[in-house]
Order: sequence, then structure tokens, then C-alpha cells
Amino acid sequence: MDPNYSAQDVARCDLCKTAIAQNYCDFCHVNLCKPCIGEHISDEYDKHKIVPILQRKSTLIFPKCETHQNKNCKYQCQDCDIFVCSDCAISKQHKGHEFLKLEELFTKSKERIGKDKEELDGISPTYEEIAIELENQIANLDGEYEKLTTEMSKQREELHREIDNAINQMEEDIGEIKVKHHSILKEHLNEIKQVQSLMQKTLVSLHEIEESNEVSSTIHYRSKVEEFRKLQPKINVSMPKFIPKQVAREEVSNLIGKLIPLSTTLEERVFAAKKPNTSVRKLLDEPEVLNAIKTGHEKIFSVTCLNEEQIWTSGLIADIKCFNIQGVLQKTIQTKSRMNPCDIAVDIDGALLYSDWKARTVYKVKDDQTEEIIRLKGWKPGNLCVTSSGELLVIMFSEDQVKVVRYSGSTVKQTIQFDNGQPLYSGNTAFKYITEIRNLDICVADWGAGAVVVVNQAGKLRFRYTGHPSPTKNEPFNPSGITTDSQSHILTSDFGNHCIHILNADGLFLRYIDNCDLKNPLGLCVDSNDSLFVCECFRGSVKKIKYLK
Repeated sequence: MDPNYSAQDVARCDLCKTAIAQNYCDFCHVNLCKPCIGEHISDEYDKHKIVPILQRKSTLIFPKCETHQNKNCKYQCQDCDIFVCSDCAISKQHKGHEFLKLEELFTKSKERIGKDKEELDGISPTYEEIAIELENQIANLDGEYEKLTTEMSKQREELHREIDNAINQMEEDIGEIKVKHHSILKEHLNEIKQVQSLMQKTLVSLHEIEESNEVSSTIHYRSKVEEFRKLQPKINVSMPKFIPKQVAREEVSNLIGKLIPLSTTLEERVFAAKKPNTSVRKLLDEPEVLNAIKTGHEKIFSVTCLNEEQIWTSGLIADIKCFNIQGVLQKTIQTKSRMNPCDIAVDIDGALLYSDWKARTVYKVKDDQTEEIIRLKGWKPGNLCVTSSGELLVIMFSEDQVKVVRYSGSTVKQTIQFDNGQPLYSGNTAFKYITEIRNLDICVADWGAGAVVVVNQAGKLRFRYTGHPSPTKNEPFNPSGITTDSQSHILTSDFGNHCIHILNADGLFLRYIDNCDLKNPLGLCVDSNDSLFVCECFRGSVKKIKYLK
């Protein structure tokens, strides 16, 4: 990046193309320097309307009267609800009617439009917050449904486990029943065999008596047939049975649990306007330098506040240096590529971020550990801005294209590049610093375009600031560094004119900081107390400036 890059001049006279334009023709809509005014109005002197350039478009363009072609309508007939000229107003057609001046109606309508615009500017961030909330819900949807199916899988495993336990218990019970069954039958069999054995002995004895001729034993014989005729009772042991339970689908569902279906309800949203900043701080008539820190950088490009006591600085070398506000070096970090960083920033956790154009990477340094958080292909990272929500805005370059990309962590959330198909930013690698103001507008100081380009949170162009005419500022407006404060001021450094422009949030010029012996100011930052830190590029120093009361 070349700090001596000369941008195109955008505040020149439309006739001579060289002199600075101090005036504007509200009839022809052209910029004019004072010497060219005479030439411009020489054809029809009375038709032109020359005003100071800051009052451009202040001359009202009234509608032509349909009845009197050479007259402009400057009144509205309340009775007929139409625009009329002065001749119409005194005609019979409008006799006795009430008239209102269009100029007064225009002024009131402008006031109403201004109030509506202010209110809508206040409402717009709320819609953006709603959209971001919905995007986050959509992004988290897969994870939430995965949790739901995981819970159901756990229930399935639990039920399977309980069923297995119940079946195992039944199998154990069957084993015990089988042993008991076997024991009963075995005992009965033994009883039968005992009777059988006794019967066999009796039959042998009867056979012996029958063959014997002994009188005594034969006479004393007693019959046992009656005992054997009385059979042992039969033991009937029934087999155990398993009767499976018929389970209806509803019972299974009840056993598993209940899935509450998707439901949609509408919850009324009430817009609550954010409280305005009550701690209004006015600009000092004479800003003062509180301190000047010699950094040792041959050329210094960027400065960012770590806290109220420390700042980080970077320049044309690989060293990124941390100083306290007394100018004492606290720490030095070297980039991984050993090349100078494009820019530095501090995230909401106090970690240092730096963009390395050589490695096409954005790094994060915390507790002396460096990690890669963004790696690009086809693009090179430039300047950085950590937003109020903790997201990261990165300016990127690719050949002749430039864009701003919003990251949440390492995830791309938004790309800002075009306005109605036209590039928002000049397509070169000249300095393009970036900041976010309190209303969430995104401001880019585009050196190559000679303009501060401001878009809203959605990426829609709000305005371009192309400098403020001044007889003491002879160089083209080259905005380089840019920052913002608690009052929503936009502060941008004007490299060639050795000053800083202070604008309000709508791009209205408020004043210069040009009395602090500034020399080629570049990178800017503001701490939590609204103290301004300014890099003086070729001096290699950082000045701390008080500019608010």
C-alpha cells in the first residue's frame, strides 16, 4: 500500500475541471468555481440560480401550471386540492377559496420526512437484529433436531435394555421351573420302581412256595395282591406356558413416551426505541495534544487501543509493538510471514488480531499463542474492524475488486461489495480503513476514491463524503484512517492536508483538527474515554489528542 497514492479529485469545477468548486448552480445542477460563474450564466442570466456549494439543491423547483404555461404553481387550493399559480388564484374558478403556500407545505413535509427517516433509522437495526436472530435459529436447527433424535435413541436403548432384562429374568425362571419339574417326575419314578422291585420279590417268593411241598410255609402264606392292585396315584405336571402380550401401537407409543408436535404461535413484538445518548460531549474549540509516543517504526500505519493504558501499533516492518500511554514499549510480536501486517485490531476479549496479506490470513494472538482464524483463497485481507457485537469486518482485495466481509468466528455472515450493480469501493490497493459507528453503519475511508463511503448494517449505501471546501486545504481529499467515538462522530484523517475531518453520523462536516502540528496522519483509534490516537506516518509517532469537552 502506497501512502503517497494520489486519488482522483471529486470536488472540482464541472467547467474548467481544475479549480475547486465553491458554488453550485441550482438550475443546471453543476459545480462551479468563482471564475467560471460568469461564463456559465452568460447565456440566460435570469434563469440561473448560483448558491454556495454547501447550499446546493436549496432552490425549490415548483410545478408548472397546466393553465398558464409560463407560470409556476406556488400555491395549493384547499377547496380544489390542486396546485395553482398566482393567476389561477385570482381567477373566478377559485374565487373565495383558501390557499396554502407550497413553500410552507414543502418545509413541513421535509420536516415530516426527516422525522420519518430518523425514526426508520432507529427501527431498522431492530429488523436487522430480528433477521440475525432468525438466521441463528435456522443455523442451529440441525443441531436441535439432532438432540431430539439422540434423546429418542437413548429411550429406544433404555427400552431394549429393560425388555432384555425382563426376558432374561423369564428365562431364569423357566430354568428353575424345569429343574423342579424334573425333580417331581424323578421322585415319582423312584416310588414306582420301589413298588416294582417289591412286586418282583413277591413273585419270586410265590414261585418258590408254589414249587415247595412244605406245609407250614404254604399254610401261613398271606396274599399281597390287594396291596399291588391299589396303584400309585398318577402325578400330572403341566408344562409352563408363555403367553405373549398383545400390545397395541398406541400402548407402544405410550410406553416409549410422547412426541409433542411442532407448534407455531405469534408473539407480539413491540418496538422499543433505544434511549438516546444522554452524555452529550461537545467538541473543543482548540483540541490539544496530550502526549506523543515515538514508536521506532520508520513508517507507521495503524494504531488500536488495547485498553485505556495500552496501545498496539504496526507499520512497514513485521514487528507489532505494544506501548503504554507514557510511551514505554511493553511487548513486541512478529508476524508469521515476517512481512508487515496490513492492519491490526483488538477483539472484545482483548486478543490482538492482525491481517497478513502475504499469507492471505487473519491471525489471533492471545497469551502469546498465535492461531489462524481466517484463511482466504483468491483474496487478500486488508484492514480490520471489530464490531460492537464482537463480529469482524475485513476489507479484501482481489485484482481490481474490493469488498467488505463480515465474519462471526470463522464463518462468513455478510458480503458488502455493490450498490445497484456498481462497485461501492475503488478497485485498487490504496489504503481503505474501516469502522462501525453506534447506529451500526459501516464506514470505509477509501483513499482511491477520495471519499468516505458509508453503508447501513444491511450493506445499503447511505452517503459518500468527498471532503469539505477550504481555502487552506489545497491538496485533494485523501481519507485514510477512520474511527468513531461515543457521540457517533466519524473521524477520518486527511493525509495530504495534514488534518482530521470530524463528521456527524449523517456525513455533515463539523470541523477540522488541524492545529496539533499533525504531519501526514494515517491510522486512527479512539479509546473508551474518547481520547484520539493518531499515527503520523513518516514521523513514526502516535499522538494522543483531546478533542471533546
